[in-house]
Amino acid sequence: MPRVAIIGGGPAGLMAAEMLAATDSTVNRKKVEIYESMPSVGRKFLMAGKGGMNITHSEPLVDFIGRYGERAANIAPLLDAFGPNQLREWIHGLGIATFVGTSGRVFPTDMKAAPLLRAWLHRLRGQGVQFHVRHRWLGWSPDGSLRFATPAGVIAVHADAVILALGGGSWAKLGSDGSWVPMLLERGIEVAPLKPANCGFDVAWSPYFSARFAGAPVKAVSAHCHGQPEKKGEFNITATGIEGGLIYAVSAPLRDTLARDGSAVLHLDLAPGRSLEKLSADLSRPRGRDSLANHLRRHAGIEGVKAGLLREFCPAEMMNQASRLAAAIKALPLVVTATRPLDEAISTAGGVTFQGLDENLMLRSQPGVFCAGEMLDWEAPTGGYLLTACLSSGRAAGLGAGRWLDSLA
Repeated sequence: MPRVAIIGGGPAGLMAAEMLAATDSTVNRKKVEIYESMPSVGRKFLMAGKGGMNITHSEPLVDFIGRYGERAANIAPLLDAFGPNQLREWIHGLGIATFVGTSGRVFPTDMKAAPLLRAWLHRLRGQGVQFHVRHRWLGWSPDGSLRFATPAGVIAVHADAVILALGGGSWAKLGSDGSWVPMLLERGIEVAPLKPANCGFDVAWSPYFSARFAGAPVKAVSAHCHGQPEKKGEFNITATGIEGGLIYAVSAPLRDTLARDGSAVLHLDLAPGRSLEKLSADLSRPRGRDSLANHLRRHAGIEGVKAGLLREFCPAEMMNQASRLAAAIKALPLVVTATRPLDEAISTAGGVTFQGLDENLMLRSQPGVFCAGEMLDWEAPTGGYLLTACLSSGRAAGLGAGRWLDSLA
């Protein structure tokens, strides 16, 4: 019976295992084993579902595929085979009901990740999948076997096919630490450098602003950078900068501009529902005895942290000139100085390049070795896109490994 070693017990690895173990044919049956460095599998999956398990998104598939940016053409065949609709059907098959939220995002009815993972692991064990936790992959031995550090010492595992599903480089404490990169580079496998994606940024706040507003949400705003489409949403002020949904949505162009130029500017519209002309006219009204703070609140709807942002970045003389103040409210330039560290990012860009993979996600230079999940060179925004691509690529790698082994029989 052929032996398949799947390294990494996240969504991609688990889905690859299911594809290999689901066959009813005794002729094509394979011994499927998952090796995980952590004490249990699916840790990042559970963490992602802590605030509500966002599984996928209900938007049309063409729009869904477009969320993968420069890698859309590479991800499209995976999603054509196993996209958002198939993913929902698969989850329903585990006995987990789902619903579409007002934003179009898809969630389990109970909003939790743990019941889904438990049902999935129960099915995998029933299919004969074996799990080996606390097995940290150390690379290949000279004879081609896989080396693992275990509580009992270093062991060697001989496998007929290998699926690498090792995650990216964020959230190292959950198992995705990027330690696989040098091991692949040593074997001549092309790996694009790992970069933070869906990440926060540093801003050189004044000590007063940082102390006064750290933790404050900035709601009902829009943002754009460097000719990119404007995005609406909200974000949070941190002691060192900015983070949150709106920031993650524009993080890729901000990050890439930082890497190229050393700094980047995010333009904030603090009053997206009002035109510049209307805002300027309203702010031109006589203040009388009103303070500037009251004037901003009454005539522009600007108060709290939004007023703080204006004072942080606008010269004092601008605050008393209605047209210039209105222009600042509509396009406040916020200079970001650095991305937050890779380990703090929700996900990572970079990884094993698609040029080095065939249509089954097998490494062209390493027959019998397949790659899946976040360790591939793609990125996507939050909203279910990350999980969907991890699952669809895991499915493709599992099916591909199965076909490759069958061709050798």
